[in-house]
Amino acid sequence: MKVRTTKEQQRERLRRDMERFLSRGGSIKRVPPGTSGEPPQGARPLSPFSHTPRPQRTDLSRLAATIDARKHKPKVRRARSTTPRRRLIYDDFGEPLRWVWEDATTAPDTPDKENS
Repeated sequence: MKVRTTKEQQRERLRRDMERFLSRGGSIKRVPPGTSGEPPQGARPLSPFSHTPRPQRTDLSRLAATIDARKHKPKVRRARSTTPRRRLIYDDFGEPLRWVWEDATTAPDTPDKENS
């Protein structure tokens, strides 16, 4: 685990470094408050790293619209199959009784609730 130094330890190290610098003949120049490091004439340069003009960008709005159209295309509903289906019939206790064939166009029968 890395041991972190406290603010007081940092101040003490900075004070020792300054004393060592001054004892070896270094000097500290006083700068009046409000002084800036920027040149006083005109506007600042754009960036020290870019000396070439910006390349022209490619318009991607059509491509984005195409992708969005694919995302939101309406779903196609398929027609119900007309082939007969097999349905399992259960008794009153939920046990399977038998299989019944029914057409896909007819609604499944609902069990009678009168006897319960």
